[in-house]
Amino acid sequence: MMHEAVIQCVGVGKTYAEGKLKVEVLRGVNLAIAAGERVAIVGPSGAGKSSLLQLMGGLDVPSSGEILLQGRDLARMSDKERGRVRNAMLGFVYQFHHLLPEFSALENVAMPLLIRGEHVGLAREQAAVMLERVGLGHRLQHKPGELSGGERQRTALARALVTRPRAVLADEPTGNLDSRNAGAMFDLLMELNAEQGTALVVVTHDLGLAGRMDRVLRMRDGALEGEG
Repeated sequence: MMHEAVIQCVGVGKTYAEGKLKVEVLRGVNLAIAAGERVAIVGPSGAGKSSLLQLMGGLDVPSSGEILLQGRDLARMSDKERGRVRNAMLGFVYQFHHLLPEFSALENVAMPLLIRGEHVGLAREQAAVMLERVGLGHRLQHKPGELSGGERQRTALARALVTRPRAVLADEPTGNLDSRNAGAMFDLLMELNAEQGTALVVVTHDLGLAGRMDRVLRMRDGALEGEG
């Protein structure tokens, strides 16, 4: 499986300096995510789950070890190249949607395509198709403030998937939703993962949702305890 890995962590450690104090948030993490695989990462608050997801997404670099995206070491790239690779290969969904309030749902979803240089008309067309797929074809021109919490999260999901990334990294994607909307959002995430063949890594406190994934990894004190 190693050569098929979309994302691979090899001996990954992360230490932050707080004044004279050094805080080790990750230590010796080894992990490989295969194409199309669904992986949940669970564990107590402060275990290092979100820090690991940030490193896997190239939003930070490890203090030790390597993060390989399709075999390429993210830490060896320039910031510009890392940003380009992130845009091309990864999608992100967070607990809070991070939509731009002044733009419509359509404009928010088209943004990653525009950043990579696609023609405006084509980007808007692809964004409309993706919003239709997540059940928001009738809300294209609505701004985030005019959408419900569930609709905002579905817009964020459409934005993450519009580039057809190799992997989607989701940090508590249902954590801000009531149970009905959370279940619907997770169903949608799983459906789209299956349709697009995108690897899916979800950090969650919801063990019921985690149990629906291919693998459940538990983190404690910055290390993976083993694979379920």
